[in-house]
Amino acid sequence: MNMQIRTTESELKYNTSTGWLCLDFANTVDWHASSDPEDTINTYADLLVWAKKVDIVSADEAKLLQDASKKAPAKAQLILNKAKALREAIYETLSNISQGQPAKKPDLAVINKAIADMLSRSKLIFKDVSFVWDWDSQSKELGFILWPIVRSTAELMTSEALHRVGRCADDRGCGWLFWDSSRNKSRRWCDMRDCGNRAKARRFYKKIKSNTN
Repeated sequence: MNMQIRTTESELKYNTSTGWLCLDFANTVDWHASSDPEDTINTYADLLVWAKKVDIVSADEAKLLQDASKKAPAKAQLILNKAKALREAIYETLSNISQGQPAKKPDLAVINKAIADMLSRSKLIFKDVSFVWDWDSQSKELGFILWPIVRSTAELMTSEALHRVGRCADDRGCGWLFWDSSRNKSRRWCDMRDCGNRAKARRFYKKIKSNTN
């Protein structure tokens, strides 16, 4: 018998643009599929800014973690390195799946290691009439901000939603990942107002050019 375990109420309040926390995290690199990607998270402080933006941490928690990171810069750098490695593993795995390619073992190894760490810090608590997930010592651990991302990754990769993950088809290498909610899974662009509009304009230009030749 399969038991459905609800996530915590705080997890349901994550402010994601894609609908999945792990996809938003993967998209913290601009032009990810190009030869010149632009990283938006270069310090632990940057990671905290993003975590606060998507509601992984509150303002008070972010302040506590920021203070703790200043007291343990080596530890903060280690967490940043883990975050970057995890992000690339998530991106490469989901990008490959979206393109009909298999996941790579090294990427899955990184993700599985992060899952094992996350599970070692997770616990079930009984709230109201059901069980919910909770974390141990979330306000004291610098790596806490990665645990919800890891859980989101595991949930996406083991659900039918995995097959609705897409990657922007822009030929400049946008590489933005999205969850395709269209009925026939026809979405191709990160945003029709951006890469999609550019592709539309380019097709129109080619059509006009071919008609004038």
